[in-house]
Amino acid sequence: MGLFCATPLLAQTGKTVTGTVKELQVPLVGVMVKEEGTDNSTFTDDNGHYTLTLQHDDAKLIFEQLDFPIREEEVLNRSVINVSFTKEEESIQLKDVVINAGYYAVKDKERTGSIARVTAKEIENQPVNNVLDALQGRVAGLEITSTTGTAGGGYSIRLRGQNSINAGNDPLFIIDGVPFDIGSSSSATVSGSVIPSGKVNPLNTIDPQSIESIEVLKDADATAIYGSRGANGVILITTKKGTKNKTSFNVDFNTSINHITKYVDLLNTEQYIKLRKEAFSNDGITTYPFNAYDVNGTWDQTRYTDWQRMLIGNIGSNQTARFMVNGGSEYTSFMVGANLMKESSVYFGDFYYNKTSIYSNLNHTSTDKRFNFNLNTSLGLDRNKLPHTDLARVSRSLAPNSPSIYTNDGRINWENNTWNNPIATLESVYNNKTYLVNLGSSLNYKITDDLSAKINLGFNQTELTEFQINPHTRLNPASNASSLESSSSYRNLGKRNSWIIEPQLNFNKTFKENKIDLSYGFTFSKAETEDLSLYGFGFLDNSLLKRLSAAKTLRILNEANSFYNYMATYLRINYSFKNKYFINLTGRRDGSSRFSPENRFSNFGAVGAAWIFSKENAFSNSNWLSFGKLRGSIGVTGNDQIGNYQYLDTYSISDGLYEGNVSLNPSRLYNPNFSWEKNIKREIAFEIDLFKKLHLESSFYYNTSSNQLVGYSLPATTGFYSIQANLDADVVNKGFEFLLSSHVINSVHFSWNVNMQWTFPTTYLKKFPDLETSTYRNLYQIGYPLSIYKFYKYTGVDSETGLYTFEDFNKDGKITSTDDKQAIVDLTPKWYGSLTNDMKYKNRNFNFTFYWSKKIAYNEWAGTSTMGTFNNMPVASLDYWSEDNPNASHQKPTSGTNAAAVSASSQFKQSDAVFSKADFIRLKNIAISYQIPSKKDQSIKAKVYLQGMNLFTITPFKGGDPEQTSGYLPPLKRLSIGTTINF
Repeated sequence: MGLFCATPLLAQTGKTVTGTVKELQVPLVGVMVKEEGTDNSTFTDDNGHYTLTLQHDDAKLIFEQLDFPIREEEVLNRSVINVSFTKEEESIQLKDVVINAGYYAVKDKERTGSIARVTAKEIENQPVNNVLDALQGRVAGLEITSTTGTAGGGYSIRLRGQNSINAGNDPLFIIDGVPFDIGSSSSATVSGSVIPSGKVNPLNTIDPQSIESIEVLKDADATAIYGSRGANGVILITTKKGTKNKTSFNVDFNTSINHITKYVDLLNTEQYIKLRKEAFSNDGITTYPFNAYDVNGTWDQTRYTDWQRMLIGNIGSNQTARFMVNGGSEYTSFMVGANLMKESSVYFGDFYYNKTSIYSNLNHTSTDKRFNFNLNTSLGLDRNKLPHTDLARVSRSLAPNSPSIYTNDGRINWENNTWNNPIATLESVYNNKTYLVNLGSSLNYKITDDLSAKINLGFNQTELTEFQINPHTRLNPASNASSLESSSSYRNLGKRNSWIIEPQLNFNKTFKENKIDLSYGFTFSKAETEDLSLYGFGFLDNSLLKRLSAAKTLRILNEANSFYNYMATYLRINYSFKNKYFINLTGRRDGSSRFSPENRFSNFGAVGAAWIFSKENAFSNSNWLSFGKLRGSIGVTGNDQIGNYQYLDTYSISDGLYEGNVSLNPSRLYNPNFSWEKNIKREIAFEIDLFKKLHLESSFYYNTSSNQLVGYSLPATTGFYSIQANLDADVVNKGFEFLLSSHVINSVHFSWNVNMQWTFPTTYLKKFPDLETSTYRNLYQIGYPLSIYKFYKYTGVDSETGLYTFEDFNKDGKITSTDDKQAIVDLTPKWYGSLTNDMKYKNRNFNFTFYWSKKIAYNEWAGTSTMGTFNNMPVASLDYWSEDNPNASHQKPTSGTNAAAVSASSQFKQSDAVFSKADFIRLKNIAISYQIPSKKDQSIKAKVYLQGMNLFTITPFKGGDPEQTSGYLPPLKRLSIGTTINF
């Protein structure tokens, strides 16, 4: 026993080194100071001071701090070693910063794969509710678009394009080592039109301010270790950890106001009445019909209401409070945080979005530094109350002289049964409640200095409950349907839970100028999905609408329960020579329950290589080249994002009974040959730093996705429309990504950093056997993206008839066949990018980001009614055909009785005329902060800040918002003010 106790004492030299660590004369807290080659380490205190007793005479100290390169200092004969980090030392891309690659970590300068990183600082500068908003424009190749400006809505996420025709295209999200399913369990039937396609994004429950960093893995080398799960890329989210310092507290309060970004220019009352009267005149109608209330004298023809401002133009508000406590000792650290948020809607009425989250981290290391335990916990609760109907489209169609919404005594105004009051639709309410539990834990034991064992454990559960209630009060009292019998309610319950176990062995060894790093492990995971959708109607009282057991009639719309089992084994070998030549080999064998036993397992792998050419002798004395690297990768991944049980014979329960018994109907045919999609990824990239100030990075990627999983059409005699199978079709995604960063100015009191990224993506269908004779012929086209639409080709207004005209592709003399829909419209951006400026002067910070995109989009004519009918129109409709204006942009108005004009109007909305150039550049976010001066011995530090999002947009687009133009609520602009206090 005495021998063992004496051993560490024999290793100690007894020499103690002290010092301070600063950045531009400001003490840095929490910098790890470590004796190289040992587990002997400490951290700087609040004054940036450290003390470390050395174990070896020839010691070298390593200084590590997030957002700075690793600093090395030989001790020699010194007892005081002071270190000062400077912005110039960051070398733009922080080459020595350790990047989280999921199963392993790698220095940024040594990575062979394509990995982008977004830090907590970049996220904290943005007043966002969802981390996806914070990622938009921050990562080259990552395209994120919100599907609605409504709080709690969904997002479209594409990382380097769309790889699959029918299978999933979402990247894999991993939070603290636990896979996170971003698929929505919402029901489109229940959420109605307010949440497009029922996409309630589960990431809404994660507080963006709880995130420490986000790594985006893009190419084959970076994603291959995730196998089929990483076919569309991987996004790793790491939450904040405790610090090994004395206990500290952080409190943040902020409030913001929200408003929509843009209105559509519509006709005022005078213009509208003139257009309507012209329509009746064109139709030869001299006496206005009894139901033409807007022009026949029933309604006031001088009244004007801007319905957009009335229904979707409210000023919304947001109040957020955050609290965090963290601290620890040399061996144990902890962090606990909470977030409370309440946001009101821009819709007319009392609607809200409330959010609560609690998160924590516990980390413990044994005294011999061989064992480490880490536990991350996230709990979240979202509550959303919204109108069942998105009022954006309604607000653009109402006649400007429509009646007031309320009577003088405050009741809903039906104006003698002459209109459908839009406020009545707000009686139909959509509620959802989302619970989140995310637990991630890791245990790591260092067996020898070169070999360690690790196991990751994770559990995730999301549970969504949503209601749509439709009281009879939404209906006109004069209607025969306006009774309690007409009250109805929908309810949907969606539950997702999964667990994962990943044991892993890691071996690393350095000998002379060679370094090898091996990882070998397994993945075992299981996911369960439960869905139940109910519909009830005929209630005794509207107060019972959320109790479906009180419904006179109750129906089960959907009931499903499914399981997904997944397992894999993987091996990664990384070899480097002289710290300038690197090769990374990854192999993985995946097994998925979504395929038959014959095709359940498949092999995937990748190779990546890098050469730091700036370390060659030719550049050793270069004054202009700070860093230079070439890297490339190639590999194969799979894709099983097709849903469960697709290869099996399945049956559905029939609505009717057979001889008093419940009957089953076959719904899918068995196909044991059904197998994995394959995606071959290739990339070559070039990185260079010039004069320690300018960083340039350029990459070209070329991905080919094959063996596509689609539905093969079957003859009607089989009783089935299609069978799920693999098709020998190829989809190509390729593109260029450019990044530029610069430390423009770096002085003691002032710094200015610039970052720009630009992406030029191309996606097209390369091969599709017998496409022209398949049921997909009107959906896809060889040589074009998968997201195209086929429309009539608009050719203008006939100067003689005054009607819209279109190209007759099949030359049959009429525009009636789908064969005439040959005009191809591609809504994918041609390019997109961003520019970020970050400036600091003493204790003041100023940061802003511009985001831009080149694209086309649905314009203000999409979704409109026939011009001249009982609906408002865009201002551009004033340029309509008449005998005095034969070369007009639009056809002559009709009240709806001219069949030819109505037909031409319908075809117009199915033509390429409803698309316009929608290029834009937007001030995505802006942040200004001021650190309140405090005395050196004062432990309280305070900061005030002002932040903005989507504050202005430059665009030629005449429709709604150029970024989101599908008729839903556009993205919101936000202005926020707040304060942060640390003590």
